[in-house]
Amino acid sequence: MYYVYILECRDDTLYVGSTNDIKKRLETHNAGKGAKYTRGRIPVILRYSESFSTKGEALKREAVLKRLSRKEKLLLTNK
Repeated sequence: MYYVYILECRDDTLYVGSTNDIKKRLETHNAGKGAKYTRGRIPVILRYSESFSTKGEALKREAVLKRLSRKEKLLLTNK
């Protein structure tokens, strides 16, 4: 399985990413070893995720989510 996710960072910003192991990726982000963007914004909280059967599908969805406005992303996270 592949996942697309939205994280809420400590500074209240949102980060969109994808992975094949969401639990491990969240741990990596919170250890300060994830994406450069999240390193200075830990801890991060998983607010939303979707699963896909192929990496291609997940990457396409990630691209769509990254283009959403902050307001649209928050609607997905129910916040």
